[in-house]
Amino acid sequence: MAQLTVDIGGRAGADCRGFCEYCYFKKVKTAKAFGCRYCLPFKKGCDYCTKGVRETYTGFKDLRTIAQETLAALQTKTGDLDRITISGGGDPSCYPQFTDLIELLGATEAPLHIGYTSGKGWDDVKTADLLIDNNLSECSFTVFAADPALRKRWMHDPTPDASLAILDRLCGAADVYAAAVVLPGINDGEVLEHTCAWLEERGAKGLILMRFANTTAQGLILENAPIIKGRAAQSVESFRDMVSDLSTRYKLKISGTPLWDPEIGSPFAILHEPALIKKLPRVQRQASVITGAVAAPFISEILSARGATVPVVPVKKEIACLITGDDLREIDCSRLASAVIIPGRAFVHDAEAQEILCRDGTDRTVIRGPDQLTADAETSMGMSRRDVLEMEIAGLSELIRLINLHGK
Repeated sequence: MAQLTVDIGGRAGADCRGFCEYCYFKKVKTAKAFGCRYCLPFKKGCDYCTKGVRETYTGFKDLRTIAQETLAALQTKTGDLDRITISGGGDPSCYPQFTDLIELLGATEAPLHIGYTSGKGWDDVKTADLLIDNNLSECSFTVFAADPALRKRWMHDPTPDASLAILDRLCGAADVYAAAVVLPGINDGEVLEHTCAWLEERGAKGLILMRFANTTAQGLILENAPIIKGRAAQSVESFRDMVSDLSTRYKLKISGTPLWDPEIGSPFAILHEPALIKKLPRVQRQASVITGAVAAPFISEILSARGATVPVVPVKKEIACLITGDDLREIDCSRLASAVIIPGRAFVHDAEAQEILCRDGTDRTVIRGPDQLTADAETSMGMSRRDVLEMEIAGLSELIRLINLHGK
């Protein structure tokens, strides 16, 4: 079986009929290079940690280019094609030759998957028929709310009734995973309950709730905080409780990011499986593990259960993969062991991390850990519990291996 990703290009905010009010990319300012795992050892900055993280791409690709790239990619595949995923920096629903694109890809007779759409570019309910007739099998659709007036106000959807009507049709014909950034006082409470009921009645497979981020600590690393002045965000604990409550009241799968997936128990579902924790390698040496505020208590509990005696070091940044050099500078180096492991996807250059974490004059070994230790809701939504546990066992085993290899 083979899979193919078709990149249609596009720019956030420009190729999606304008920014949603809460969009992460709405106020991006910084152009500096963060540094990351892909940078060359002697150079801070690469396409990923400069252009990629900001999604500063050119506009949509023309259809001829997409066709040529798709044909070239197909020639490298062997076996039956079991999925074509449409993705890009812009919103696929706003692609100017959308009908031609879908008919082109539909001609392969492979199931189509739209990795993300807001639906803001779809003004005609017949679009649903086009997608269904061309083998749409899965779609991730930002709904925000089942109330068209709220979609119009907060998403700037010019035709919210048509967008919701298309979503309605697609829910009955494909695996649809809806998504909503939760703005306290706007689309939570009774509004969110109505959205859950609306999606469930129409047969949506799941709803991913995303906690609204409005501060640097919550992940706005592009000098873009606050997104909405004066708008408070929920605490992680309050958000998790909301997700838990909703998941018990509706049949469709409801999960949240940064916390959590009640059906699977992730992130770190392995904490609910003591027998699996015992199968992880023993921690035999000492090393400091730096991570985000959300993951820290989970990782600490797991490592302690396997014999670790050095505390996990959290930073204020909630999400580990969004840690930057500024977060590392806030760490008291006296708390660190002689070996330090930073998150694999942290946005910091290796040489800079070494310099920052040795600034007290102590020569430390600083290395990157695994890219993933668990699955957030956006990842776990399409996974089984076994898949998540296998991911966690692999990631945590590698982390412990690194501790035992580089620790003292």
